Amino acid sequence: MISCRDSLGGSTVQGRVEEGVLHTPVIVLAHPSCEGSSRELENCSADIAQEPRILYQKPKCSKSEKIEDALLLECPLGEMLPSLSDYKSSLIVLTVQNWLLRLSADSGEVLEKIYLTGSCCKFRYLSWDIPQELMVVKSAQNKLPAAARQAGIQQSVLFYLAVFQVLPLSFIGMLEINKKIFGNSVTDVAVSNGILIVMHSMGLVRLYNFQAILEQFMEQPFDLGHEFNWNGQVGVVGKYPFGLPCNIKITDIPPLLFEASSLENAFQIGGYPWHYIITPNKKKHKGVFHICSLKDNTLAKNGIQDMKCCSLEPDWIYFHPDMSGRIIHVGPNLVKVLKLKEVKNNTNQMEITEDFTVMANRENCVNNAITVTASGRVVKKRFNLLDDDPEQETFKIVDYEDELDLLSIVAVTQIGADGRAHLDFHCNERGILLKSIPLLESWDVTYSHEVYFDKDLVLHIEQKPNRRFSCYVYQMVCDTAEDDECSRHEKTEKVFCKKEGRIFEYI
Repeated sequence: MISCRDSLGGSTVQGRVEEGVLHTPVIVLAHPSCEGSSRELENCSADIAQEPRILYQKPKCSKSEKIEDALLLECPLGEMLPSLSDYKSSLIVLTVQNWLLRLSADSGEVLEKIYLTGSCCKFRYLSWDIPQELMVVKSAQNKLPAAARQAGIQQSVLFYLAVFQVLPLSFIGMLEINKKIFGNSVTDVAVSNGILIVMHSMGLVRLYNFQAILEQFMEQPFDLGHEFNWNGQVGVVGKYPFGLPCNIKITDIPPLLFEASSLENAFQIGGYPWHYIITPNKKKHKGVFHICSLKDNTLAKNGIQDMKCCSLEPDWIYFHPDMSGRIIHVGPNLVKVLKLKEVKNNTNQMEITEDFTVMANRENCVNNAITVTASGRVVKKRFNLLDDDPEQETFKIVDYEDELDLLSIVAVTQIGADGRAHLDFHCNERGILLKSIPLLESWDVTYSHEVYFDKDLVLHIEQKPNRRFSCYVYQMVCDTAEDDECSRHEKTEKVFCKKEGRIFEYI
C-alpha cells in the first residue's frame, strides 16, 4: 500500500502509524496513568509490577543534541548478523546536528554512530522504503537565505535523500532532488515500497521507480568506515566532518511510472487488482473520493464515494492494512468497509460493494428542528447539529491489530466539560462487535489524542497545552468467570511463585 500527502515542510507518508515507527520521543510509561513532558528519551520504564521501575535514564541533552525523528528497529528472522547487539531491538534516531545513532532499546547505549553531512542541508525525517529493510533519511526543504534570494541566486536542489540498508546498517547512497530534473513546481517527496513519490504545487503526483534510480544513477558505491576520495575530499565514510558522499547523481528525468492530479496531493495505491484513490483537484470536491484502476485509469463501478457528512472534521479513506484489498471509509458516525469485486458478466471492470458498516450509537440523539416549550411556545432551530457534534457519539480513531485480526474503533461523547470514550473491538471479517471497553480517563476533544492497540496492550496518549503529555496504559486479561463456573465444584490448590519481582499463579 502506497500513500502520500503534501505537507510542505517534509513529506508525511500516510500510514506512519504502522510497523516500526516510533511516533513520539517518549518511551511508554508503564503505569495506568502517568504524566510527563516531551523530553527526548530521558526516562524509560518497564511494566514489571504495579509500580514501574526505571530501565535506564539518559542525562538531559542540549538543543544541539535534540532528536528530530526515530524508528524502531527489529531483528530479522532467519538471518546471521555480525554483532550480538543486532539481535535485540534498537532505535534509529536522527539528531538536529545530522547524526544518525543506533541505540539499544533496552539500555540506551549508543551502538552505532554515523555523521550524515555538513552544512549543505539539515536532515529531519526518517521513513521506511521497505519496512525493516531499507530506510530513507530525508532533509528539510533547502531554502536560500533572504539576502541570497534578493541577490537573484537560484536554489535548484530542494531535498537530499540518504538510503540505508538496516541490520547490519550499511550505506547505499545519497541523492538530491533537483528542480532542473523534476521541475520548478516540486513541493515535496516521499519514498515508499520502492516508489519515489514527487508532489507538485498544482496537486500533481508523479511516481518513479526508486530502485531503478538507485541502480541507474549510482556513480560509485561506498562502505561505512572506509576511507574515500570524492570530488577532492578525503575522509572516512560516515565520520565527522566528511559524512556521506552524494554518490547518486540524477542527470536525466527517470521514466515516469504513473501520474495523477488530486486535491492536496492526496493519493493512495492498493487493492487487488491495483487501484488508486484520489480526490478531484477542486475544492468543491473535498470529501469526495474516486477509486480508479491503476491499469487504465477507469473509474470503478460505484467508485465515487461521498459520505455527505456535515462536520468540522472531514471523513477519511484508506486501503485496509490487512492486505485484503478492502477499503475503509470513516466518517463521524459510521465506518464503512468496502471491497472490490468483478462486475458480473464483465471481468474487465471492478465495482465497489459494501462489506459491512459500523454505526455510532445515537439512539438517544434527537435533532428536531421544532421544539415546543412547557408553556406551549414553539421554538424553531436556525441550524442543525453537525454530524461530529461533541454531544453525539463520534468516531475519532480507527485502527487494525493484525495479530488478533481485530478492528478497533474509539468512540467519544462529550457532555459539558466531561468527555467519555470507549474502545470497541470488531470482527475484522464481518464487523460484529466483540467487546466494548470504557476508557476510565476523561477525554477532552480539544486536546490531541492517539490510541495504539497491540496484542494485549492499549495505549492512550493525550497531548495537553504547553507540550504536556498524559499516557494511559491498559492491559487486557482473560475473563476467568467462565473458568470459575466450570470449576466451581472442583477444589484445586493454588501455588504462587515469585520470579524477578513478578508473582505467577499456578493451578
